[in-house]
Parts: sequence; C-alpha cells; structure tokens
Amino acid sequence: MSTLRNVRFAGMATCVPKRVVSNLVDCKPQIRPERERLVRNIGIETRRLSQTWQCFSDLAFEATEKLLERLQWQREEIDALIVVTQSPDFLAPATAIILQDRLGLPHSTIAFDVNLGCSAYPFGLHLLGSMIAAGGVKKGLLLVGDKAGSLDDPLFSDAGTATALEFDTQAAPMYFDLNSDGSGHKAIMLPVGGHREPVGIQHLMPYRNSEHDHWRRPVDLILDGPAVLSFSTNRVPPAVHQLLDYARAPIDSIDYFIFHQANRMINETIRKKLELPVEKVPSTLRDFGNTSGASLPVTMTARIREQLEVGEKRVLLCGFGIGLSWGTCLVDLADAKFPELIEA
Repeated sequence: MSTLRNVRFAGMATCVPKRVVSNLVDCKPQIRPERERLVRNIGIETRRLSQTWQCFSDLAFEATEKLLERLQWQREEIDALIVVTQSPDFLAPATAIILQDRLGLPHSTIAFDVNLGCSAYPFGLHLLGSMIAAGGVKKGLLLVGDKAGSLDDPLFSDAGTATALEFDTQAAPMYFDLNSDGSGHKAIMLPVGGHREPVGIQHLMPYRNSEHDHWRRPVDLILDGPAVLSFSTNRVPPAVHQLLDYARAPIDSIDYFIFHQANRMINETIRKKLELPVEKVPSTLRDFGNTSGASLPVTMTARIREQLEVGEKRVLLCGFGIGLSWGTCLVDLADAKFPELIEA
C-alpha cells in the first residue's frame, strides 16, 4: 500500500480505431453458433481494430494531441513521458522516445517504456505520480494502450490513451495497492518472439490437436481461461476492500468503480462479490471488447466522461491480468478534463 501526495489528475483522453467489427457478423458462417455462445458468455459484441498501417502509438499520439489542446499545456512544460504498452512500434528503440520527438516535446523530457498489459493503468499512474510527488517532475504524460485485436480473436480490441498528471500541493492524496505473482505467468502469455524462444518458420505453421479444435499457431497468445477466472475473482474483491480500508474510505463514498474489462463472467462475479450497484460499475465490454491496459481509460471516456467533468468525483480503478499482476488505486477527481472519444 502507498499514498501519493501533491499529485493532481489533470485530464485524460482516449482514441480508438474507426474500424468496428462484429463478433457475430464478421466471422465465418460455420463458427457463428460458437460465436453466439461466446457473445452470451463474454458479453463482447463489437470491437475496434486498427488498420494494418496503424500502431498503438498512432492512437496514443491522437489522444495526447487532443488532451494537450484541451488542457492548454505548452509542450516545453512536459517533464516526463511514460508509455505503458505491450505493442511497441519496434523492439528497439522505446516507443516513448519516438513519441517524444513526434509530439514535439523538449529534449529534457524523460521518456521511457514499461511492458505491462491488463494492470498497466494503475501501475503507470503510480510510476508517473511517484516522480511528480518526489518533486523532480512538475507535469507529465502517461500513455497507455495496445494493438491487441485481430479479426479471428473475439476478445481483444485496440486503443490508445493519454493521461496528464501535475504537481499540486492542494491535490487530494492518491492511494495505491500494486501486486505481482509471476508464478502464474503462463496463464496469459506469448511464448514465442522473445530471446527465450525466437520466432522461426515452424512457429508460423497452423496446427490443431484434433479435428474439433481451432487452428492456431505457436506465435499466438495463450490464454488459460479457467486460471484467469479463478485469479481475477479471488484476488480482486479482497484487494478492493484492502485499499478502501487503507484509505479509510467507506465503500459507499466511491462514485464509480472501474474494473479492467476482461469478460462479462469475470466482471459480473467481481461486482456481485463486492455487492456493488450496476450504476456504479460502468462497462464497455459490449461495444469495445477487452482493450488490455487501456480498458480503464476507455471505460471512463466512453461511459462517464460527462459525469467526471462535473463537480468532484471519487473513482476506484482496478486493473488485473497478464503477469499475473493486479493494481488498485483510489483517485479524487476535481476539474479534470475529459475530451470526447476520438476515432482515428
């Protein structure tokens, strides 16, 4: 548990691709019955997919440009740029370095990447917030998102987000609880492509274990559904209670609970375990699918943007998944800027 002081949440912007695909329509006819069952269970009807030429950084760039315009921040004021993604433009150099130049930020801007997925947003907020709380950074940008979607996978979508934090002695404290359990790293992983298992021609060949299985390739994502369900529903509710106890915040004092958009079964189980009313737990699963680390900002922008811009709001954010890792934070918002959802 940790507390950050003198850090203000100034604003946030979200960009998604214009391309909308349907899990029911944009699929082969022979798998439509299975897709109908999946949609009922996971709750994802449509997703946003980038064009082949688009990278995550293109979406994050658009979000950042809009946010800077709305905040009226000058680019020479930006002291830090942190990019949290598992979809870098290149293996090297860091995408943050490329965006520092593309955004016209000064050479004095600290810019680096962090490799995190589902839990990216709370971890990123804490990292940038800690730099600001320490006094060395006055204004900083956190860019979070991934290009994770494909036409054949019914779960994932693409998105890029930008969040602005600044030093402010009058800001309410931010509370964090960040956790990691690498013993479960095989539950969600890309086993091929790193130095442990470099890509070879054999990894590109489709296979299936039986005539009833789906075709897949060794380079495709491995996702152990039962393990992820057990992890999420057992770890997240206690983590929420622990953070609320640490912050001495009654559960009914929270205006909104924003959870990583994993799937309907996981999210509904978490909501019911915490006995939260539906209206306090917005969801974007149906229209945007699982947008990986960007799912918290996507949900805030697409569902409660107008409410967050009016008055003061207390929001609990919780990201959980790949790693395995899970992070929860409690943020008080006042006069923060939330531009309308951007499509690019």
